[in-house]
Parts: sequence; structure tokens; C-alpha cells
Amino acid sequence: MTTATADATVRADCVADPAGTLTFELTTATATAPGPGAVLLLRRRGGAGTTVRLPLSSSAPGRLRAVLEPATELPEGWWDTYVEEPGSEDPPAVLPGVRDLRTLVDRAPDAATATVRWRVPYPTLDGRLAVRSWVRAPHAEAGAIRVGPAGMSVEGVLYGAGAGEDAVVEARLQGDPSRLHRVPLTATGEPGGFAFTLPYAPLVTGPVAEEQLWWLWLIPAPGAKAVRISRILDDVWTRHKTFVYPGRPVAEGAMATPCYTVGNDLSVRVEPRPATA
Repeated sequence: MTTATADATVRADCVADPAGTLTFELTTATATAPGPGAVLLLRRRGGAGTTVRLPLSSSAPGRLRAVLEPATELPEGWWDTYVEEPGSEDPPAVLPGVRDLRTLVDRAPDAATATVRWRVPYPTLDGRLAVRSWVRAPHAEAGAIRVGPAGMSVEGVLYGAGAGEDAVVEARLQGDPSRLHRVPLTATGEPGGFAFTLPYAPLVTGPVAEEQLWWLWLIPAPGAKAVRISRILDDVWTRHKTFVYPGRPVAEGAMATPCYTVGNDLSVRVEPRPATA
């Protein structure tokens, strides 16, 4: 693991408000503060030329403020932050300060919201400040997950679409679209609420020689656009290694485990079962 470079001398505290606005309060660790015309530059990782610039204004002596409004276009992805001054070719990265994201935990969109936009500031592995952005239209938010002896039961909320009587959840094997399994979706009492139970046995049709990842999609009606089931509506930028569920044996020599991807999409991991398990 590397550490942030020496030229990253600006640190930013982040505050989220109930409307989803992110405010960045920047301080500089050196006597040289960013000059007039400086902006907070957000650059999407892996997206050459994709940038968003937020004006910086003085908020207090030695402090600058930038505001990311909910209406500001920020396509889905991982965004690194920099301070860019006019004419600069190599802007310094921003270091993470205090992140007050409590309002993200208590906030949820209305079930009728057509497009869900969610942003979470976070520290990268090499010590920089970044923002994870999701843009989903519609969006299926996973909630409680219960692991049974032979499968998993999931509750959630569907935003921006209505699920009909023929709605289903589809498990698709990553890399092999010909392998899929469907289970019925049921409505719960809350607006947009849904639930389903996925047995593991149909995901294993033969020997499992290597890890398989089954992605979970909600299909609101026959012929409707499939909606990826994810969990994004809080302050957790990745659940990949922090939300861990118990695995269950499936057939002989295979183990199935609910899991989240790096991007917080709900999946089922099927892998060879160790002989000592």
C-alpha cells in the first residue's frame, strides 16, 4: 500500500445535510493557500476527461468551502478530489478530514423517486479523499437479509417503479448469461416494499471447480427493465469486506454465501467447499 504524496497538503472536512448536499471545508497544511480562481476538482476514476469543478469560496480565515449540491450532475462511479488552480497541470490531491455523514443514515428517498442519486465521501486505501456516487433509475434497495439452512430471504424497497403480480427476482451467473434462476417477488406493507426467498440448490447444477458470482436482479413485470438489487442508502461506500454473512453447504462439495460486491450490489458467491468444512 502506498501513502498520499507529499504535495497533497490540503485537507477537507465533509458534512452531509438532510437534503443530500455535501459541504467540503478545506484547510491547508502549508503557508501557501490556493490562490484566486481555485476549484475543488472531482475526477472520475477510469473515466478519462470526466471531471466536475466546484467553486471554492472563503468560509473563515485559512478555510475554503466547496458545495456539492444534490442537483449537480455526478455520474455513477468513484471520484478522486483535487485542488486545481488556474493554469495548474498537476493539481494536488485532497486528504480526508472529519466526515460527518450522520444524516445519510437517517435519510431515504420517497418510494416514487424516479432517479436515486447518492454520494458518500470516503478515504481511499492510499489516504486520499474520494466520493462514491450512485445514479440508479429505478433502484432496488436491499434491506434485511436472513440466512436459512438452504437459502436466503431478503426484504427491500423498490424506488422509481412499481412491481406487478408477476414480478420476479433473477439470479444471473456472472460471465454466463445462459445460466439463471428466477423466484417470485412479493409485496410488503410499506410503499415500494418487496421480499423474496432464494434457495441455493438451483444455483449448483454440477461440480463447482472455482468461485462463481451470481448477481441478483429485480424484474418488476414481464419485459420490464431489470433492476440491480443493491444497498447504497447510508454512509457505507463499500460493503465488500465489512458485511459478512454465513455460508451454507449446497449439494456435495459446494458452499453458497450472500455477499456484496465492491460497488454494494447484492450477490451470492458459490465456491468449492473445503473438505474440512
